[in-house]
This record gives sequence, C-alpha cells and structure tokens, in this order.
Amino acid sequence: MVIKNKRARFEYELLESFDAGIQLFGTEIKSIRMGKASIVDSFCQMKDGELFIINMFIDEYDWGTHYNHKTKRDRKLLLEKKELKKIDRKTKESGMTIVPTALYINNKGLAKVKIYLARGKKLYDKRETLKGKDLKRDLDRIIKNS
Repeated sequence: MVIKNKRARFEYELLESFDAGIQLFGTEIKSIRMGKASIVDSFCQMKDGELFIINMFIDEYDWGTHYNHKTKRDRKLLLEKKELKKIDRKTKESGMTIVPTALYINNKGLAKVKIYLARGKKLYDKRETLKGKDLKRDLDRIIKNS
C-alpha cells in the first residue's frame, strides 16, 4: 500500500530523502490501511524543533464511533534529533522546503512518510520535464508499433 504525491516531482527538484514515522490515532491507521488517505496538498513545517505534516487528509474510519479522528489535522513526524537539526538548518539557510512524496506501511505494519528536502522548480524546468515525458511516450509508441 503506497499513497503517492505525483505532483511533488513535477513542482520540486527533490534533493535529499528521509523516512519518518507518523504519530497517529487508532482509527487513522485503519483508514490508511484501507487506502483512504491523500498527501497531495500536504506540506511539512518545523514548530519548536519538531516536524509536523500539515493538510494531510485521512478519511474518517467507517466503523469508528464518536472517538473517530479529524480528517485534516497537524500530525507529528517522528525522526531522530540529528535528522531534525539537519532539516531545520537546511530549510533556514538555503530556503529549501520539506515535501512529502509517499505514504506507506512498512513490513512491521507501521505508517511511514517519505519526505524530501526540495527546491522549487522554475517555469522553464517544468516545461523541460513535460517535453521529456512527451518524447519518452512517443518513443515507446514507435517501439511498440515496430
């Protein structure tokens, strides 16, 4: 089960990756296991030396009671202190952002988020990406037909 943020690769130049755990409630992990989550509009932000994922959507659990969770809330990401300091330093110094690209469940059954330190692409970089995709698609068609 992998929930991807495909737009992140188009909008940002991804530089350095980290795998972070997420602090969740019981009904949230059940909804993620059912595939009812989205990280398309989400981003990460440092608050008081801790990293949070903001705007991550996790649908309410169908069989949840009045203890069900809120669909959009700030969720704490779990990383080592060394990694948190590195991320904080890079975002303050060089103006990089922290972008979540994938939400998945690992072999132990824990929810993880793949985050990247990223730099925003310029308009001409986005055009190059689109041209490259078009060329690759055309080449694949030619190879398939011949």
